Amino acid sequence: MAASSVVSRLRLRGFGGLDRFGFGLETQTLGRFTSTTSAIKAQTENKTAKAAKESKTFQAIQEERREQAERSVLISCPSKINENTFLDDLSKHGTINKHFFYNSYGAYAVVEFSSRESIASLKESTNIPAVEHEAAVPFKSRLLSLKWPGSQSSNHPMPKFKVQSPLSINEISQLLSEKDSIDEQLQCLTEALELTEENVRLRFLVCSLLQDIAGAYFPECIIRPFGSTVNSFGKLGCDVDMILDLDGIYATSQKKGSGLSLEYQVKRGASERAVTQSILSVIGKCVDQFGPGCVGVQNILQARCPLVRFAHQPSGFQCDLTANNRVAMKSSELLFLYGQLDPRVRHLVFSVRCWARAHSITSSIPGAWITNFSLTVMVVFFLQQRNPPILPTLDRLKELAGPSDKCVIEGNDCTIVSDLSKITLQQNTDTLEKLLQEFFEFYGNFPFNKTSINIRKGKEQTKPETTALYIQNPFETTLNISKNVNATQLERFVALCRESAWLLQQKEILNQCPDSPWGFAALLLPSVTSGAGVKSRRKRKLEPASSRIKNLLDSLKIKGGETVAKKGNANSSR
Repeated sequence: MAASSVVSRLRLRGFGGLDRFGFGLETQTLGRFTSTTSAIKAQTENKTAKAAKESKTFQAIQEERREQAERSVLISCPSKINENTFLDDLSKHGTINKHFFYNSYGAYAVVEFSSRESIASLKESTNIPAVEHEAAVPFKSRLLSLKWPGSQSSNHPMPKFKVQSPLSINEISQLLSEKDSIDEQLQCLTEALELTEENVRLRFLVCSLLQDIAGAYFPECIIRPFGSTVNSFGKLGCDVDMILDLDGIYATSQKKGSGLSLEYQVKRGASERAVTQSILSVIGKCVDQFGPGCVGVQNILQARCPLVRFAHQPSGFQCDLTANNRVAMKSSELLFLYGQLDPRVRHLVFSVRCWARAHSITSSIPGAWITNFSLTVMVVFFLQQRNPPILPTLDRLKELAGPSDKCVIEGNDCTIVSDLSKITLQQNTDTLEKLLQEFFEFYGNFPFNKTSINIRKGKEQTKPETTALYIQNPFETTLNISKNVNATQLERFVALCRESAWLLQQKEILNQCPDSPWGFAALLLPSVTSGAGVKSRRKRKLEPASSRIKNLLDSLKIKGGETVAKKGNANSSR
């Protein structure tokens, strides 16, 4: 429907115009692993203690983000815009708390006011556009379009546009090769990939805009983001997963008054699933017909978890909307909590995910690949196995929970502590380099054929079914979150883990080389194990390095020798 892409136009005046292998560790490598400085130890302990005392609860953060979004508008505007004049004119409607510009199918500005009254005032001065040869759908959303009264001028400073797109693997490799240690590389990688403050604000705003549409039918509903947007492990470019939360409606209807007992007359469905499908079907149609900027809407209602999928062009996000998926929201909270306990958790997760994506272990297309959620749980499980453990078990988080943390969803006990200050961590000072190598060693020799991964207990358990990879769902404990993974994909993962662990033991890889990928950057290069054929685990364990690895090591040796020679010549000439 052509008219669905029309947005309201804002009239303003006065404008000028991102097992251990049996290879044996090199002495240099062993030294790196065991020489953790007191500064690193103190930094980790201080940051963790400070975060525990000062951090807000997951729920408090989400509520604060939602309120920010409800006071915000999204405005399409020319790229050559006079930022000061733009803000001065908008300030007539109220105080502006924050604003930023970005590019996505054109230039856009996100503007957050200090009160919702400012939004109402702004909308009163906004017009429905006149459309030739078509008819405009008169839906007054908070997605606006700036109409210029005259010609644009380039004689004023351009606004700074915030980066919303992720770096390519080549750009990441170049960035990491400039660092001085693998620990610095992993920290830098997190900073380069993680969601920016502006990107998170934009994601919550998109949810809020969609809530305006759903609210026409269910005024008390809330559309909440979950998954990577809120669990602290999201990277730039990831999808926006949303939940249509109707719990507030049911809670309101269950309040008992002192007078007559009244009930709403309602339609009845054959099952809760049927009602969910019906609700999502209607909202999907409304998004398609009335939601400005929403394109490619698909109602995928027969999936295990029914959803509406669409692209939101003004933000550039791919979006999935489900309904009442409260367990998924609780899983997001759990991962957020783990990510806040120790900074090494996020660094290791971002690194493993980046490595997995570079080798096509994960994919944005549904299939037999390992998912990012499964990889994250695998990292958590590995960190629970350390001596001493870096992360507590899920059962321990349940033991620390208070009465207000009690949470049971559809018969599943999803109780976890929300107050980080109640969690006491053991002192583990392993470097990121050591953790990365031993993660690959751990899963390169893990008995996947008979053992499952269980972060609730924090220990290996016998597989309850004959799937290639069994990772117990943290809350729905009868489910396997990696049931989709087949044997071929698991073998590729194991082979790559072994190869990467071996590479990290080679001194040529560990020595900084300015002209070639080294350290973690070297692990992102293509591998022979990325092909369709994967050799057996026993053969792979005894197999020498692939030709790709040999070439890489030879290159590093040659360039390393050239660097030494240059330094020697420079010294002799002095």
